[in-house]
Amino acid sequence: MSINNQTAVVPEGYMKDRKGRLVPIEQVSDYDREMDAFVRSRVAEAKAESQRIATFKHNSFGDCYAWLELCAEKFGRKLGGVKGNVTFSSFDGSQQIKIAVQDRLTFGPEARWRQRLQVAKDMIDDCLKAWSKGADEKLLTIITDAFDVDKEGKLNTGRIISLRQLNIQDELWQQAMEALNKALVVSVTSTYINFKEQDENGKMVNIPLDIAGV
Repeated sequence: MSINNQTAVVPEGYMKDRKGRLVPIEQVSDYDREMDAFVRSRVAEAKAESQRIATFKHNSFGDCYAWLELCAEKFGRKLGGVKGNVTFSSFDGSQQIKIAVQDRLTFGPEARWRQRLQVAKDMIDDCLKAWSKGADEKLLTIITDAFDVDKEGKLNTGRIISLRQLNIQDELWQQAMEALNKALVVSVTSTYINFKEQDENGKMVNIPLDIAGV
């Protein structure tokens, strides 16, 4: 007997094996039955904990933003920095809550964005030609590798964006970086919340919570 629907209810007296077949419980070894019960109990607890953290995350964001509104209304103070970044701090500074807003950059799919990227690459190629003699080989490798495609034929956005961090004082290079900036678009904006506390050395450290994953 077999069953294809992974979400179907398993009839009483049977267990489903890895191939989706229904096996009478009496034909399943004690070891496999106990292993099954152990794993299912731990996974159920993990799912419940994940849901608890998800609820905690939702409530934390709500409470923080509600407090910001109350602060502006009651005390006439508006907190928050660039793009909504804000830090809440205890009076002694030993505990903090930080909300950070981060943009994920990518290159636009439209022709105009691809053209801007191509312009930047052409300028970078001109720089490489001009620097080829006597230039740092490691630097040339970093720049060249940035535009290599992966197995799916896609550009590595992270590598290309990292070129902007290179401190190269060259007019053509600066123009290329400006063209690169114009080719970038914000694909998604993510908001994070972190809870921090001073350790025994007075250093602010994150209270470990895998909030980003829920």
